[in-house]
Amino acid sequence: MTDYKIIFWACDYSEQTGEGNLARKFIKVNYKKKKIKINTLKNKNFLNHKYIAPYIGILSCWKYYLKGHNVGYINFLPLWNFLVFFLLPPKTTLGPITGGALYDKSNVLNFLIRKIIFPLFYKFSEQILNLKFKSKFIFSTDLLKQYLSKKTIQKSTFNFVLKNLTFKKKIKNKDIDFLIYHRIHSNKSLLFDNKLFKDLVKLNLKIIVVGDRLNISKFKNLGYISKKKLDILQSRSKYSLSSEENIYSLFVIECITNHVKILISKKNMKKVKMFKKFFISIDKFKTNFKKYKILSL
Repeated sequence: MTDYKIIFWACDYSEQTGEGNLARKFIKVNYKKKKIKINTLKNKNFLNHKYIAPYIGILSCWKYYLKGHNVGYINFLPLWNFLVFFLLPPKTTLGPITGGALYDKSNVLNFLIRKIIFPLFYKFSEQILNLKFKSKFIFSTDLLKQYLSKKTIQKSTFNFVLKNLTFKKKIKNKDIDFLIYHRIHSNKSLLFDNKLFKDLVKLNLKIIVVGDRLNISKFKNLGYISKKKLDILQSRSKYSLSSEENIYSLFVIECITNHVKILISKKNMKKVKMFKKFFISIDKFKTNFKKYKILSL
C-alpha cells in the first residue's frame, strides 16, 4: 500500500454540506501539501445516515491503525457523542469538534435532552479526550467553551471556522436580495422568523434557498449545490440570515467573506464580537424596510 502520512475517515466529504466543507477546510488548512488518503462512503444509502456512518468510520480507523498507519477521523464529531471518542483508536487525529449551546424550546423533549443530558455527555467526552488523545483539540466554534474545564481549554484551539479567511472582491451590482441556507434539524428552527419571510415575499424580492426545501411561495429552491456554485451565489447576494444556535456558522462566515450582510435577532446582537459591520438586527431591518429597500436592495 502507498505510504501515506495519515489515512483519514470522513463521514461526509461532500462540497454540498456544511459538514463536508468543514472537513475539506480542515484538510486544506492542515494537510494541503501532505500525502494523505481520505476514506468515505460514496454510495448514498442507509449506511450514510449520521448515526451509522460514524461507526463504520471507527471500524475503518481501527483497520488501518492495526496495520501500522497513522489515522484520523474528521467528522461527525459532536462533543455529546462520547461513544465515538471512546471507540476510536488511541492517538487518532481528530477533526474539528462541533456542538451548540442554544436549544429550541418549542420541542420540550429535545430541549430537555440537550439542556440536561448533553452537558453530562460533554463531561464524559472531555474525560475521554484528556485520557486518550495527546494532541491539541480543535473546536469548530467557541460555543462549547463554557462546558469545558480550564485544563481542556488550555489544550484546545477554538473558532476553527475563522481560520485562513480570505475576503473576495466585492461585486457592485448584486442581483440576489436574500440567500438562505435551510437545513431540517431539531435545532435549526431557531433560524427562522416566519413573519420576516412573509414580509420579504410582500417586498417582491429575489430570494434563493439552498439546502433542504423551504416551501414558501416566490422562494426559489436550488437544493444542495457544490461549494463552487454556492460561492458564486454568495458573491451575488446582499443579505442572508444567521442561526441563533451558531451565529458564526461556516455558511455565515463564507457569506461575510463575500460581503453579504447578515440578519440576526436583536437578543443575539450582543454575541456579535467579530465582523460587526456585517450584522444587522432583524428588528431594525423590519422597521426600516423602505429605507433598506431603497439604499441596499
